[in-house]
Amino acid sequence: MKFDERKLVPAIIQDANTDEVLTLAYMNDESLRRTMETGQTWLWSRSRNELWHKGATSGNTQVVVDVTADCDDDAVLVRVYPKGPACHKGEQSCFHNSIFKTDEVEPSVNFGGQLHELYNVIESRKRDRPEGSYTSYLFAEGLDKILKKVGEESAETIVAAKNDDHQKFVGEVSDLIYHLMVLLVARGVTLEAVGLELERRRK
Repeated sequence: MKFDERKLVPAIIQDANTDEVLTLAYMNDESLRRTMETGQTWLWSRSRNELWHKGATSGNTQVVVDVTADCDDDAVLVRVYPKGPACHKGEQSCFHNSIFKTDEVEPSVNFGGQLHELYNVIESRKRDRPEGSYTSYLFAEGLDKILKKVGEESAETIVAAKNDDHQKFVGEVSDLIYHLMVLLVARGVTLEAVGLELERRRK
């Protein structure tokens, strides 16, 4: 790696599930080495002038998938599975302050990424219980309420499919998926666990 005059390189931390950029931080030779040795994110804190194990205090560690250098070897991309919010303000990503956005519509939807993003949001609602949130209400009511909603949405999905109403069917399927995701979080089941089971059945 080509370290700068401070013996640092920029490190872009990216969610391997959703491709969302979580953090722009810095690494020196030691933090880069520890990241690759331990499989968790280590950074260099410029404000504290010390090594920083991401999540050591908050518990929001990051499991490293891979580390890639850019074409000039003076920056790295670290793809991770985050075990909680990346931002110290409790946000999933440090890049949450929108300052410009066009009306351009993306040509396609990353459904897998959307599911992981939704799962993360539901986890945060379970943890923080913000007032006025329907998801918080479901968790406050408990497992029986969540199971009841899954049953209701399943029945409504069946009716919409029988009635051959395309948009209504899409809406009911979306409701069912959302409530299933709430149930997964409530029971502590990850999307990765479901993915592994589906992969096992494909063989």
